Amino acid sequence: MSPQALKASKGEETRAQILDAAVQQASKGGFESITIGSLAERTGLSKSGLFAHFGSRTDLQIAALDEAARRFTQAVFLPAMKLPRGLPRLRAIFQGWIDWPEHGRLRGCPMQGASAEFDDLPGPMRDAVVERQLQLAGELAKAVTMAAESGELCADTDAKQFVFEMTGIVLACYSTQRLLGDARSSSRALVAFERLVQDHLAPAAKRDSRPAAPRR
Repeated sequence: MSPQALKASKGEETRAQILDAAVQQASKGGFESITIGSLAERTGLSKSGLFAHFGSRTDLQIAALDEAARRFTQAVFLPAMKLPRGLPRLRAIFQGWIDWPEHGRLRGCPMQGASAEFDDLPGPMRDAVVERQLQLAGELAKAVTMAAESGELCADTDAKQFVFEMTGIVLACYSTQRLLGDARSSSRALVAFERLVQDHLAPAAKRDSRPAAPRR
């Protein structure tokens, strides 16, 4: 490997180290807790070294948000994309969504935390949060629409309304897990999501999902 390539590889490793520390910090204390100083202490890097990778605190916060979004995509959407379109994929997305903070060894979901943190703080970080939340809502709506097109959900299912309710279940799950310490939060969320699905099942899908009548 050439000296230039070696230097670039080292730089990528350092940047990844910084972003990992930033995501962990955001999951515990929010993105506003991310500072050059706090990450220098976490990573053992100098402040000047951090500035070499991120020109400002805002740049660092947005990069950490993007890293959290990338991890979310990897943990939630990519595995679900391997399943057939329709309810199998939609259910996998939901399951992955409620599980990903634990699987990612995070105190909470940085994406949802950022939504609450910056909802009334105008600026570049809020703009970035809004953009990524809109992207998420759009991808979720696509998954719902595919389930309707496959004939599993009713053809007239309002995808945006479905996503609204689906998101509400996830937020309730996160809240009761972290704030109240409810060990059954995930199972309660799955029950609520299945009720939502059942409310929108196409007639043919409802017939197929009914248990067979007992033989006499």
